[in-house]
Parts: sequence; structure tokens; C-alpha cells
Amino acid sequence: MDPVIVVGAGPVGLTLSLALARHGVPSVVLDEGPGKDEQRPARTVVLREDTAALAERLTGTSFDAPGARWTGWRSLRRKQEMRTLTFGEQGDTGESLSAPLHIAQHELTGALREAAARERLIKLAVDSRLDAIEEDRSGLTAHTRGPKGTWWRGSYLAGCDGPRSTVRKLLDIRFPGRTSVERHAVAALRTELPWPGEALLHRSPPWRTSGAEIVGRSLADGVWRLDWLLPPRSDLITPDVLVARIRETLAGWCGGSTPPYELLDTGVHTVHHRLARRWRVGRAFLAGDAAHLLGALGTQGLDEGLRDADNLAWKLALVWHDGPRPAQDALLDSYQAERRAVVAGRLRAADQALPILRGGRGLRSYVPGAARGHDTLLTDGHLGLGPLGAPGTYADSPLAPAPAESQTETDTAPGAPVADVRVTAPDGSFVQLRDRLGLGQLLVVLVAPGTGVWERKHWMSAGLMPRLAAAVTALPHEAELLVTESYPGAAAHTVLLIRPDGHLVTALSGVRPAELYEAAQTALGGSAPALEGASTDVS
Repeated sequence: MDPVIVVGAGPVGLTLSLALARHGVPSVVLDEGPGKDEQRPARTVVLREDTAALAERLTGTSFDAPGARWTGWRSLRRKQEMRTLTFGEQGDTGESLSAPLHIAQHELTGALREAAARERLIKLAVDSRLDAIEEDRSGLTAHTRGPKGTWWRGSYLAGCDGPRSTVRKLLDIRFPGRTSVERHAVAALRTELPWPGEALLHRSPPWRTSGAEIVGRSLADGVWRLDWLLPPRSDLITPDVLVARIRETLAGWCGGSTPPYELLDTGVHTVHHRLARRWRVGRAFLAGDAAHLLGALGTQGLDEGLRDADNLAWKLALVWHDGPRPAQDALLDSYQAERRAVVAGRLRAADQALPILRGGRGLRSYVPGAARGHDTLLTDGHLGLGPLGAPGTYADSPLAPAPAESQTETDTAPGAPVADVRVTAPDGSFVQLRDRLGLGQLLVVLVAPGTGVWERKHWMSAGLMPRLAAAVTALPHEAELLVTESYPGAAAHTVLLIRPDGHLVTALSGVRPAELYEAAQTALGGSAPALEGASTDVS
């Protein structure tokens, strides 16, 4: 079968190609540039726990340089400290707060590009600008112009080519939304601040000329990114004005005198909110900024772009390996149903919060508990919490099975990303659950307290294991059986069924082969035929 054509060699396109390769699917990445990324220290990305783990898994690289993961978060209003959080400690909900990863975008893209260059299933085609797509019954053909202009044959095509997506335009997909929702002046500089390794939000600072809101976020090597929220329809920020803001802000944070600093990069970041009407047309798909733009109130659009790639990769891979069938078409349709719904929900949450947080003084004065309520909303956006920032849940997905008789509750709702617990792998080694994701297979995890102190060979033939192993072997798609001593909120003998992208399908009480089979079949895009000879009750 022909490779998948990925248009765009940014973080999302490279992530998709690497994820496809991990599933055993070849791809051609069309890069309109020369294959080199501009180094811009002021252009950074914040990745949450799941997307940071995805990037590290695909690249084989750890991005945990000192300062890249924040040790804490604090928010200030005028001269008052409103809230302080320490990562690794329990938050308001009782769960441990994971530290976001903050790195320069060119570092992430460079690591992804190096990994793609090492991968035999990926062909990187530089100086290749797409200008035509032609689809037929067995695949599609894409034409590129430039020094190496040619026709490329592919099975499917993914447009990961950014806000001005050529793929989206060629497919005639509307991209409605709002322009310039927020504007920020940005500077990257090396200096010492009173909060090494942390991130902070300062609203209404006592020095008035620096604006209503400043965000400071540490990077590795003593570098900080500072963002100043600009008022609507404000004048252009000249270099002199920006330097004045830098000096005033540093002095305000450091007791009145400006500490030494090295200015590395500056820019103006404009946030738009847009959502493509369709994310799939036949064999072509949209992902990342080609499909959506968001980023107001501290939220991060790249997080969602990487989740797009992770969601699409395993579905394309399953169809690529098994061939198109009616159930497989439903599986591909679920990409838009799941991902577009999640992003639309985040955009709605941001659009509802914007008038409250950015409206005039009169509107804010009528909101009860405004100061702390606004601080919570903004913190959620920056830290990936709540409706503004938390990873999406596919509870209403067409791939979600109907509740089974033996379905049980855990701290992970069906459709949500699973917790990264330690599991015993088939070879008897202890690994993290996330390390087993993205390999083209379903995961079945048994919660079995006490197994961690025994070698796998001693308990594989005892208790529930033989029947569960047989049930896993009989599933309609390749699956791997893992065992964990505990899982948040799960009772002993709970069986978790997990998709290749790490989202929970269902949790069952005990070994229920028929219910496990039906849930797996539904998660793969089709209703399940009866599993002959399967008992429905083994606790």
C-alpha cells in the first residue's frame, strides 16, 4: 500500500510521521522549506504531561534540562501573592500536579526532525510546496512545485501545514473564527529572578506602564520568556518601548533596581481563534493549526496539535494495515468527531471567559469573587487544568462502547487519558504504562495487588491470568496484556481496556471475555459480533 503523505514539517507533521512509523506505516513528509528551523528563543512551547511524554517517546530524547520543567507556579495581583503551587505535590483536587515542560519550539522541532531522519519508514522531501491534490478510488496524488517538483502517490494525506494551510484551501474547507483575540509583546532573556525555575502570572502590577498582565516562564540555562498582554488596538511596540518594559518589569520584581540581563529575542504574538468546519474530506485530513487556532488565556494550541497527531496515527495505521472496510471508514470518521469536539469545547470555554477576564472594568466589578475567580481561570489555562486546559475526554465518541453490566469506576473516566502507572510487561520487566502506547495494539491491564514482588512466570498460570490471557488472545485486534499492582481508584481484579493513544475504553470488574471483546470491537470502529463460547462472568 502507498505511504501516507504528510504535508508540513512542523512539530505536528513530524509527530504524525513518527507516530505512523511506530505503528509500522511509511510516510512522505512534504516540507516547503529547506529542512532547517530558525532558532527563535522567544518562540516557545509548553507541553503538558501527556504531550511531553509523547514527544519524548517518539524522539527517544529527554527534554528535562534544568529549568525546562517548572518547580512551581505563583500568581500575583498588584503587590499581593494570590496563589502558590508546587509541582509534584497534591493540588486542590487531591491529585499530584505534574510540571509542564517549557522549551523553545526549534528544540522540539529539531529533535523530531532528527528522529524522522533516522527512521527508515519516513522520507523527508524538502523544498516541496504542495499545489494540487487528486483523489481516486485507491488513493490520491499530490503535486509539489519547486526545484524538485513532482507527483507523489499516497494512500492518505494529512494537512499539518499551519494556519495558512494549502491543504485546507485545496479541499475548500471553511475556517471561521475570530482574529486577534489577544496580542502579547514577547521577550526571551537570560537573567536572575527571585523565582528560579518557576512560572508566574502578575496581574495589575503596581508599575502601571507595563500593562495589565505579565507572564514570566523559566526555560533551561537561566533563560526566561516574558509576555506582556497588549491592550486591544494598541500601537506597534517599538524596540525602545519593549526595552523600557523589560527594565521596568525586572526592576519591579527585583526590589527596584534592574538586574543584569542578556536580551536574546523579541517578538509580538497574536492569538486567533478559528476552527475548521471539516477535518476530513475523503482520504485527506487536517491536523494542528491547519484545523484549529487557539491560545488565549494561557492555553497552548500545540498541545492539541500533538493530540491530533496521536489520535489520527493509530486509526490511519489500522486501516493501512487491514485495508478499507465499512467499519474502518467509521474509525477514520471518529477522528473528526473526537478531536473537533474537544477543541471546540476549549474554544467555547475561552470565548466564555474572555469577556469576564478581558472586559471593561465595569463588567469585572459585577462578577462575584472576581479577583480569585479570575486567577483560577487563568491558572487553569496556563497549567492545563479545567475546561480551558485539561486534555479532552472522548466520552461521547462513536468509538465509546455502551455501558456493560460489569463496568466499574476508576479515577479515569471512560474516554479520558489513563494514568501513567508502573506495569509488568510481557517479558517480566517493569515499565511505565505510557511506554507501551503507540505500538499499534490495544492494551489490557489487570489490577492485581501483590504481583510486583513475584516474577511474572510465577503468576501467569495462577488465578485469573489464564482466562484473561485467553480472552486477550481472542480479541479482534492485537492486544498486549499488562499487570499493575494498583491503579488510581480501581479495585483489585479490575481489567482496563486502553486504546493505542492511551485513552481508556472501559474498566470491567473481573474477567468478562464477551464484554471485553465487544468493547474492543466498538473501539475499533464497528459493532461486535458475538464471541462464541465466551463466558460473561469470571470475577
